[in-house]
Amino acid sequence: MSVCLSVFPFLFPFLFMSPQSPPPWQTLSPGLEVIRFTDPPVVVVRVDPKRHEFRLLSAKLLGLKTAPTAPEWVEKHGVTGAINASMFQEDHLTSIGYMRDGTKTNNGAWNKDKAVFVSQPRVAGLPAARILDRACDDVPRLARQYKVAVQNIRMIDCARKNVWAPQPRKWSTACVGADAEGRVLLIHARAPFATHDLIEALLRLPLRLQRLMYVEGGPEASLYVKVGGRVVVSEVGSFETGFFETDANRTFWPLPNVIAFAAK
Repeated sequence: MSVCLSVFPFLFPFLFMSPQSPPPWQTLSPGLEVIRFTDPPVVVVRVDPKRHEFRLLSAKLLGLKTAPTAPEWVEKHGVTGAINASMFQEDHLTSIGYMRDGTKTNNGAWNKDKAVFVSQPRVAGLPAARILDRACDDVPRLARQYKVAVQNIRMIDCARKNVWAPQPRKWSTACVGADAEGRVLLIHARAPFATHDLIEALLRLPLRLQRLMYVEGGPEASLYVKVGGRVVVSEVGSFETGFFETDANRTFWPLPNVIAFAAK
């Protein structure tokens, strides 16, 4: 059946509309890309672990008296980028979950959280970096096969289902994911979200998320990347219900532990 546009002129614009395309990935260097979405407003840095090595930088393990900010970690250690490694205890040095770099431990006690970021394999043939899930992976065995192991709260389960319950509290968020190709996704949302809602929004994006873990919220949520002497990503968090209820923060806060990466 044909439609006469002269009879239904209001239909004409809609016949030629297409769904909004996602913004393109911007290549920063080989194996390193960034994308900025508007719905939800998040920044995602995609890192190929075949081309980049992921490291744990920890003030406690390095014997530092004060924690650097994300930019300071990058500058002082000559890495390309850094994001929060985990939330931390009241001493502002010790991770809330298990954290190890080689034979040195920031926290040697496992808690109930199910996500574990590992990197720098000790066994040939293993992925260079990945996120394990204690519900479906043999974490005790696999974690021992990597130099770096960092435990965190998972955001999606092994079947890519949202595991956070809805709640009214909101905050800026830093999280780390892995896609179907094994690339590591460093994700920063400055806008305050309830975590359940942010997960639902991230799952709708064309990221092919397979694993996702929470690393920090509020003004401490940080993501910083510098390539070729130029700062290409500089993201700080702000709002956190019950702690920092303002969008006024523009300053990087000290981070005792960061997941950092650099080109191999």
